Amino acid sequence: MEQRPLLVEPVPALAALGPYSTGRPAAGIDLVLDFNERLAPPAAARSVVPGAPAVNRYPELGTLEPRIAERLGVPAAAVLVTAGGDDALERTVRAVCAPGRRALMTTPSYGMIRRFIPLAGAELVEVPWWRGELPVEEMLASADARTALACVVSPNNPTGAAASRASVARLLEALPRALVLLDQAYVDFAEPEQDLLELALEHPNAVVVRTLSKAWGAAGLRVGFAVADPRVIDWLRRVGLPFPVSAPSLAAAAAILAEGGPEPALIAAVRGQREALGGLLAGLGAEPLPSAGSFVFARFADAPQVWRGLHALGIAIRAFAARPELAGWLRITLPGDAASFDRLAAALRTVLAPEALLFDLDGVLADVSGSYREATLQTAASYGVALTMADIAAATAAGDANNDWVLTRRLLAARGVARPLAEVRERFEAIYQGSEAAPGLRRHERPLLAPETLRRLAARLPLAVVTGRPRADARRFLDGHGIADCFRAVVTMDDAPLKPDPAPVRLALERLGVASAWMLGDTPDDLRAARGAGVLPIGVIAPGDEPEATAASLRAAGAAEVLGAADEILEVLP
Repeated sequence: MEQRPLLVEPVPALAALGPYSTGRPAAGIDLVLDFNERLAPPAAARSVVPGAPAVNRYPELGTLEPRIAERLGVPAAAVLVTAGGDDALERTVRAVCAPGRRALMTTPSYGMIRRFIPLAGAELVEVPWWRGELPVEEMLASADARTALACVVSPNNPTGAAASRASVARLLEALPRALVLLDQAYVDFAEPEQDLLELALEHPNAVVVRTLSKAWGAAGLRVGFAVADPRVIDWLRRVGLPFPVSAPSLAAAAAILAEGGPEPALIAAVRGQREALGGLLAGLGAEPLPSAGSFVFARFADAPQVWRGLHALGIAIRAFAARPELAGWLRITLPGDAASFDRLAAALRTVLAPEALLFDLDGVLADVSGSYREATLQTAASYGVALTMADIAAATAAGDANNDWVLTRRLLAARGVARPLAEVRERFEAIYQGSEAAPGLRRHERPLLAPETLRRLAARLPLAVVTGRPRADARRFLDGHGIADCFRAVVTMDDAPLKPDPAPVRLALERLGVASAWMLGDTPDDLRAARGAGVLPIGVIAPGDEPEATAASLRAAGAAEVLGAADEILEVLP
């Protein structure tokens, strides 16, 4: 590296610190007593930690830095291994930031840098950068004689924007008395011309930070590194901990580096998925930004609902609740493998563009507080057992409770009355169905959704019923209340296993001829069945249920939304 004049001034206290020596003894020393280390590693470590014979010794960064330097074509003195990229970022900030100094960075950008600068006492100055070229002229207009640091994350996190070499060169040349921090954690996913290392090596005021956490797939090792003029690297050594990375992590990182680098097939897959996801999101009404990283950043009409919906389907994405300027935006990492991407794409279509709407019957379409639930109470009373609605609700929340006969028998058994299921069913049915002489409790059932509401929904999406009732009982209710024509499919206990098995939900999708749907249910069994079928689970609080407890049990079962009544679906449908 050419030794150009270094005009940047580190914080005044740095010179007084001096370098911290962590050198190991010379060759030939076999009894090492200088660092207060244990002479032998614990026996347990040998079976758990790779490289355990070394864990009793403080690690030597010098074992890895030359390997990285050789790979990059720079002197070993120009490389510092750190505890992930974050450690390198913090060291760079601390080396030049102090009260009375200023630091520039773009916004939105990586949140940890925004934390480090104020903690170091410097004034943070942010310049907006959402897309397109780095706003270098705006950054320079915000600089003054107190500016000690300028930060560029490229590809930027979370937006995905990438800075050109020309823009960064302009920044480096215009701010010779400031360090220019170039965080390139995601550079492996960018185009070759977006790699800023070669440019940075031409300028003594540039620091490039990289990590093994992203394309290299080794986030758990916490290994990153900084590349800079050796004089700057010396500053970074002084401001950080002497042993930032564990010996097993160093050994694993060396092995990973020896393999050659991120797999080209993975990089190609991520780039392809990046384009595909951007197109899919745009087609679903979102606003994705162009990205050079391993993620897509997009704005949604209702970002919290999308976050909850994907979470309910078992997929975690990144929201930024603590940053008001990012309200409405979500960051979605690209998984790389085809099966996971297909799952992500299907889940996004389900959340943002459902093709159908499925309903449980009891507690969602039908108020059964005076029928099925009362039948359970009266059946138990016929055996001398006093139950309450709260008992039924608690048993329902516990799951595997989609059959009222089985649920009643289980509640009886829990109170010391063990009777055959056939006998319990016979008594239950006599109370529920009734006779000509003694009308049954089913006469008390009433619809929870008005026919006109159902017809409005049916005009938007095909509807289906997925219920644990016998077919005859389900048909009787739907026909009796004049709403049978609203549903293109009705799946009952006669057609498939009971929920929480996802089979009846899948059968409803098959009968409707659709691939995605939302399902409304009032029990954890309903929601687990929906999620198991890849259908968005929506919880509904049934009449007579205690709202807070029921909502808690439905959320615990994975509900994307919890509605006070089924007609509220009109307010949350996209």
